[in-house]
Amino acid sequence: MSFNPYVPRPIDRPTEVPLGAHADLTTLDEAKIFAAPDDPADWPAWREQLTRWRADARARLGYTGDHYDEIAGDCFSVCLAWLWDETLYDHDRGEFTVEAFLDAARRDFGGFDGVVLWHAYPVIGLDERNQFDWYRDVPELPAVVRAFQDAGVRVFVDYNPWDTGTRREPGADAEEVAALAARLGVDGVFLDTLKEGAGELRKALDAVRPGLVLEGESRVPLARIADHAMSWAQWFADSDTPGVLRAKWFERRHVLHHTRRWHRDHLDELHSAWLNGCGVLVWESVFGVWVGWNERDRAVLRAMRRVQASHAAWLRAEDWVPLADHPGAGQVYASRWTHHDQPLWTVVNRGADHDGPWLLTEARPGRFVDLVTGAELTVTELEDGRVAVGGPLPAGAIAAVVATDTPVPRHEPPAGDPSFPARAAVRARTPWSPLAALPDDMVTVDGGRHELTVRHRVRETGLYGEAPYVDEWKPLPPRLHHTGTLRRPVRLGRFAIDTHEVTHREYARFLAATGYRPARPERFTAGQGPADAPVTGVDLADARAYADWAGLRLPTEDEWQVAAEAGLLVRREPLVWNLTESEHSDGRTRFVILKGGCAYRAEGSDWYLDGGPQPPDVSVKLLLTGAGLARSTSIGFRCAADLPEGALG
Repeated sequence: MSFNPYVPRPIDRPTEVPLGAHADLTTLDEAKIFAAPDDPADWPAWREQLTRWRADARARLGYTGDHYDEIAGDCFSVCLAWLWDETLYDHDRGEFTVEAFLDAARRDFGGFDGVVLWHAYPVIGLDERNQFDWYRDVPELPAVVRAFQDAGVRVFVDYNPWDTGTRREPGADAEEVAALAARLGVDGVFLDTLKEGAGELRKALDAVRPGLVLEGESRVPLARIADHAMSWAQWFADSDTPGVLRAKWFERRHVLHHTRRWHRDHLDELHSAWLNGCGVLVWESVFGVWVGWNERDRAVLRAMRRVQASHAAWLRAEDWVPLADHPGAGQVYASRWTHHDQPLWTVVNRGADHDGPWLLTEARPGRFVDLVTGAELTVTELEDGRVAVGGPLPAGAIAAVVATDTPVPRHEPPAGDPSFPARAAVRARTPWSPLAALPDDMVTVDGGRHELTVRHRVRETGLYGEAPYVDEWKPLPPRLHHTGTLRRPVRLGRFAIDTHEVTHREYARFLAATGYRPARPERFTAGQGPADAPVTGVDLADARAYADWAGLRLPTEDEWQVAAEAGLLVRREPLVWNLTESEHSDGRTRFVILKGGCAYRAEGSDWYLDGGPQPPDVSVKLLLTGAGLARSTSIGFRCAADLPEGALG
């Protein structure tokens, strides 16, 4: 069966709520969202059924909610951040820049309550290092965690259960995850590809510290809401009339984080989060591909966060009425949250510009005010003793209504450009390195125009920075990880290229001649391996330093491919990926193109980086890590140089 990736799958769609008095409501146990009826006349019965289901489900499970008593504070807005994001790590200085990251977060999103430090995928599988190594080998990471926490931001690591083909740890995964959490002092664990981390993992984390959060991806099983305080609400489609998130309805303190990773418009999930009193997952660099938020959506989230900060207790209150106090016309919807007998209405406009009532409710002391803008609302008394509260509310807008005599700060209404803030991945300039004489171990390649065919595995990371799955829900195999083909018309100058990779012996000669001192020497092994084997344990800076000393440069990926397809390149053993002079950056993520394949191949999961020997037309995008982690036993390099036309025969 084939699926259209641009529409929600059946599993993503909201679940209809049977309204019959004797209906079997256990069918709702596996819902993502409870669909709301379109007819307001059905809403009271719909709310009664939700209340009945909740009471029955909690009784069936013997639910107590004790786990939530151990968790302090709320975590509405979480950022999924690449550990080596250029706002978080200065690649040139080799330093983490937590304060700069937080400054950007406050400016763009109003700040974050939490951050997930994503670290290994899509790099893992490059060599035998496992998911724990990619955290453990960053010595300053505990200090990074503390810096976030000192700023009031919770920190989460991620666990990849599919990582079974790299180096094995002595203990079971549950033990290793718990040990990592203890060493780093994090606040919880995001479960990649897992809905739950029950059993041994929950037990191991509880032994480290009560209250460590487990957050599953997608729909958390009903029985696991008891010990998973948060969940990753990925690919949740709402009904036309806004529905209710099942996990939040079951446990008011449970926090879901809405996200649609490849969407360029986030208003739907922002509206659902707002009406459900939950949060969102901000994910701008999706495994190395830019899918940033537009200014309008960022402005809406900033407004939400102000109210979430001041009225968090309301958004976890037991007294929650969805689709409350509807004005009877239009697509303005509200949830009413009551804390200490004081109501708060979270309001969204899902339709066209609206100028009229937002709420029909009981008269209350004080002024009705919108906390989002600070504006006093129009109140009209009705014959039945109720009041109509409202005013202008633009299409897509949100509001938060309270009745108060306290002055409320004024803010500009959330607004901004809804278009996608595209970023180009810009290639660093290739240095000009002309040769005066051609060395014996180099070959000449004539310049000219070439029509290159480049193949690559289409993972989420794409190849040259383009998002491969724009506005899609969930691409499934064979679309996910299929082989993509690019046609690259290139014009190359005449150049020379090494027939073989640089060896450990040659690199040791460079070290002896120059006294070169690499950054992060603890991971630097160049010149220490078998003399005639390809040098490994180098990063781009190390390879460029050698090439510069030799009066050369690295070849571009296009030069490498042209020379290889002409049969001019020889591969040393063991086979290693070749670095190329193709460093790109979009200002958030750096990457380089690798060519040639390597001897190592991680088996057991499609999520691993490509390995094994590869033909010349295959390119692999390697996200660049910091702290020396880009150095690998699977990566080496060869050199190239420019040949002015007519030079060197």
